[in-house]
Amino acid sequence: MTAHLIDGKAFAAGVRARVAERAQALGVTPGLAVVLVGEDPASQVYVGSKEREARAAGFHSVVHRLPATTSQAELLALIQALNGDPAIHGILVQLPLPAGLDEDAVILAIDPAKDVDGFHPVNVGRLALGQPAPVPCTPRGCLMLLKDHLGDLSGREALVIGRSAIVGKPMAMLLLGANATVTIAHSRTKDLPAVCRRADIVVAAVGRPHFVKADWLKPGAVVIDVGINRLDPAPGEAKGRLVGDVDFEAARRVASAITPVPGGVGPMTIACLLDNTLEACLAARA
Repeated sequence: MTAHLIDGKAFAAGVRARVAERAQALGVTPGLAVVLVGEDPASQVYVGSKEREARAAGFHSVVHRLPATTSQAELLALIQALNGDPAIHGILVQLPLPAGLDEDAVILAIDPAKDVDGFHPVNVGRLALGQPAPVPCTPRGCLMLLKDHLGDLSGREALVIGRSAIVGKPMAMLLLGANATVTIAHSRTKDLPAVCRRADIVVAAVGRPHFVKADWLKPGAVVIDVGINRLDPAPGEAKGRLVGDVDFEAARRVASAITPVPGGVGPMTIACLLDNTLEACLAARA
């Protein structure tokens, strides 16, 4: 058996196109402001992609690039200005922030109605209670891919490997909301391979290359690999390959479907960010 490849890149393109068409049909211009502090190379790439896709969708896109020396007070003042800007419907502060800046305080300063990342405690609480709220983009994208491939998730055994506030915990909440039976595994889980072998759905989000082995998987499981890890360069390579948290080549001979890295979950994150921003724009006009 060779697993079906879940093409997140193609699915995300469809989501972005629908967002653009919907905004145009409704006659709205969603505004997205991204704040980047410092010179982290990966963050620079992510922010550039977000800026391009927002503009391609017809959004009002603003990027504030601040030096790593920016103070907490200066960053909070910018966020307050964006909170009060009627042309901005979504605010995203690119994480991680440079040392010395309080990420929790920064997230808390964002107006929950403009928190298109879904990280504000108010929105986290709403998600846990099953109430309408912006949903963190990466787990939302994972759920969309799962529903597109599997349809109804009711009663399926789902394992989330990783308990971060950005992916693991909200992913578990979304799967519970879809009526799956959910287990969260982490560094202190006993006999993780045995836990994994029970799962119909495995979402790997630990940030460790090739952590999940093929013999951990139940035959026919659906695997969503959230990890993006760069290996050390091989001889003759300028930079190492990007790989996921799952041993992809071996796992695809056991799973029934799997997301590749790159080209799986990653593109869905930006697509869901645009959709969250459109929804925030529509809510502001209601």
